[in-house]
Amino acid sequence: MYRDAWGIPHLRASDSLHLSYAQGRTTALDRAWQLEVERHRAQGSSAAFLGPDSVAWDRFARQCRLADTARRCYEDLDPETAAWVRAYVDGVNDGLADGARRDERFARTGHTPTPWEPWVPLAIWIATHVLFAGFATKLWRERVARALGNDAVTLFATDGPGTSGSNGWLVPGDRTATGSAIIAGDPHRFIEDPGVYQQIRLACPEYDVLGIAVPGIPGLAHFGHTGTAAWAITNAMADYQDLYAEQLREARAADGAPEGDGIEALGPDGTWEPVARHTETITVAGADPVTVEVLETPRGPVILREEHAAGQTLSLRYPPRVRRDLGFAALPALLRARTVADIDRALDGWAEPVNVVHAADSEGGLLHRVAGAVPHRHPANRLRPVPAWDPQYAWQGWAQTPAEPVQGFAVMANARGIASPLGVEFAPPHRANRIRALLSGSADWSPKAMADVHQDTYLASAEPLLALLPAFDGLSPAADALRSRLLAWDRHMAAESTDATVFSALRTATVRRFAADPVFAGLADAPTGPEVFHPWLYLVPRIGYALEGLLTTTLLPGLDRAAHVRAALEETAAADAPDTPWSQIHRLTPWQALPDPDAQWPGLGGDHDCVNATSSVPGFTDLTARASAARYVWDLARREDSLWAVPLGADGVPGSPHHRDQLPLWARCELVPVVTDWARLTKESA
Repeated sequence: MYRDAWGIPHLRASDSLHLSYAQGRTTALDRAWQLEVERHRAQGSSAAFLGPDSVAWDRFARQCRLADTARRCYEDLDPETAAWVRAYVDGVNDGLADGARRDERFARTGHTPTPWEPWVPLAIWIATHVLFAGFATKLWRERVARALGNDAVTLFATDGPGTSGSNGWLVPGDRTATGSAIIAGDPHRFIEDPGVYQQIRLACPEYDVLGIAVPGIPGLAHFGHTGTAAWAITNAMADYQDLYAEQLREARAADGAPEGDGIEALGPDGTWEPVARHTETITVAGADPVTVEVLETPRGPVILREEHAAGQTLSLRYPPRVRRDLGFAALPALLRARTVADIDRALDGWAEPVNVVHAADSEGGLLHRVAGAVPHRHPANRLRPVPAWDPQYAWQGWAQTPAEPVQGFAVMANARGIASPLGVEFAPPHRANRIRALLSGSADWSPKAMADVHQDTYLASAEPLLALLPAFDGLSPAADALRSRLLAWDRHMAAESTDATVFSALRTATVRRFAADPVFAGLADAPTGPEVFHPWLYLVPRIGYALEGLLTTTLLPGLDRAAHVRAALEETAAADAPDTPWSQIHRLTPWQALPDPDAQWPGLGGDHDCVNATSSVPGFTDLTARASAARYVWDLARREDSLWAVPLGADGVPGSPHHRDQLPLWARCELVPVVTDWARLTKESA
């Protein structure tokens, strides 16, 4: 093990299995607490040391059969990949005790790590991505259809309160200073402490690869540079998980009499099918245990019973449980890649989640494709829960994933594009359009210049709201002055901008007035049912993220938009708030398994539709919990000129020198250099 000046581990081993072991052990030394939190969240057992607030997630994890699905996927791995994953787990198990001794949170919670089983990395992967495809949005659409009618089912279509998004761009060699391609971007996720991504280098005689790993997972699934080839991904926004409305009854014998305590579900061929049923117990620190009933129909695990789903019992069908495959065989293949063709072949076997991929190599090869498993089925499956007993909604094989030639710049920012045939809701086009506009401004891009793209704060989605202001007559003097100020604003959500703060106040007032309008009365009640789904079901955030569309849609003739915006303008002007830089109220609020009320976090520039995508929740809060979980620039000419950064640091232990040493740079959208010269690294172990 070697480390650079930022504490980033560079690992060297005699072969790929020893290297996988080293990656697991190093991750356990640096991030034992994080690994244990993620492991127990995947198993539905985190409440045992985190307490009652974790019960909702643990119940969901158990009812979804996340750990059982991981076991099945592990059992179906090819022997070589299974051995590689086992080596990683062996390393984790050898490092956990030492890692736990470094972190006082273990003593504070009384949690003692126990050995991992070989399938745990697969469980962490499933738990991390089970909400990526947004099946919970189908619960919201069902609610919208019941309140506003079927025509309004996609009225709130937007990136919404999603769990993920990303920017990514590929600049071909004819637009760079060196003549070789550059790949850059940043995945957008909820920011956590410790960070969800880990900078690392993995070297053995077969390969020498650096990249950004997911702690708990071997290899470099999302972002990597092998020296001659590099890859990066964004969320494709594909729809590949379905909710089925189930009809359940007590099991019956052939004569129709009740039979035991079994349950049956009405199947697509008109027969009643057995439902797997058992109970599990969640241990809860500081509270009584919680019993969970786990049901699974032939479609999938039951995640909602009828008392919480408008009279429907809903099962979840998701590809890993159906296919018994996550695509993990692609992970060691990516490490061995030397060309774009190697990366392309490796990703042919990818399954979960569905991603858009950029790749390039030092010979000029370029790749822009989608990778992952998307089922063929009825278009209605993508929108709302569908009846399980109707055969037309059954899955019918798997879709071909699209690929496109790279012509000029290739940009991926969760907007409609290459993955359009596979999804329903995509991010607005603003980030993608802005990245293209910025890239078009130069023909000799360098890695360092990419920071100019990462840090851009232009908010194109402000236009529909501001466009209503000039038509207002008879405003108060204060509102008239505020209007003039906003119309003169450069529309950058810059950290130092006071105009950005004023715009956010107007947006907040508008969102709240929309939410109080009688047209949305049927959606105003607080959500019921499992808390895991609540972020998708609150009206105010939904209006906040969809405001741009709601300001222009023809589907709501009863909504007097101009009146609401006018009133919001007067309200904002009357508040006469002192000029405050945007970064003073737009502050980072990362998720922590054990919240630290005394932690100080920086203010940020940007907003959810900026390239610097620091997502507030319009109408609810100006704080940001979702932002760039890493930034990277891969140079195919000279790997040593590549750059990267994460929100916190390389070490997951609070108070350690490298826990938050990258945070100030990250907050300013600056990156740190990649080090490839072993002589410039500090050796830590034999």
